Amino acid sequence: MPVRGPFARFLAGVALVLLAAVAVIGGVALRGPGLVAVLVSGAMAGCIAAGVARETPAPRRRSITESALHTAAVTVAVLLVLSGAALLLGGGFAVLLVGMAGAGWAVTRWLRRRQVEAGRPARVQDFGHPVVLGMPVAAGLPTSELADEWVRTGVALRGSLEPATRQGLVVRRSQLLDELERRDPDGFARWLAAGPLDSADPTGFVRGGPRRSGPSSETKAA
Repeated sequence: MPVRGPFARFLAGVALVLLAAVAVIGGVALRGPGLVAVLVSGAMAGCIAAGVARETPAPRRRSITESALHTAAVTVAVLLVLSGAALLLGGGFAVLLVGMAGAGWAVTRWLRRRQVEAGRPARVQDFGHPVVLGMPVAAGLPTSELADEWVRTGVALRGSLEPATRQGLVVRRSQLLDELERRDPDGFARWLAAGPLDSADPTGFVRGGPRRSGPSSETKAA
């Protein structure tokens, strides 16, 4: 969370100076082998952070190198501070410090998540999904267009999509399936039995046309 006001900035500066002093004391207490272990731990944490950043879809807050260096530096600093705190105040206080830091981090993440969710506009779910709202009503489309859209959306789902877009396409495909089954239940059943439906074209199985307002709502071809 941002630090505002001159007094708050002064307290933050004093806290950083104290933590730096404790870290120096911890480094001196560890000596050679201990320092090597701390540096190795920092390097391992940096490698893990780099792997996580590489798998994170763009845009990223930091580059892969920045994420690795930041995590490594924080890990080394935390271990040195804990070492100094254990030397000055005892191991029990160091454990308490770890617990307090973890609880503070969890609370901060929770507050940030609440702020993001509060500022995010509400999204319509299910058949009112934003991706689906801009598409024509399935009941009014010819069967050939329903089949073409089924094939196109199946191919699109194989690619890399944003979660909201993928969810919208899944909802749309559910609409297409319902409409195809309504038009020709027997042909729809044969299509289901023919094999995987991932992007299979239902044109050769499903007959019938769009829903009409007249007495005859369906027209089926032989």
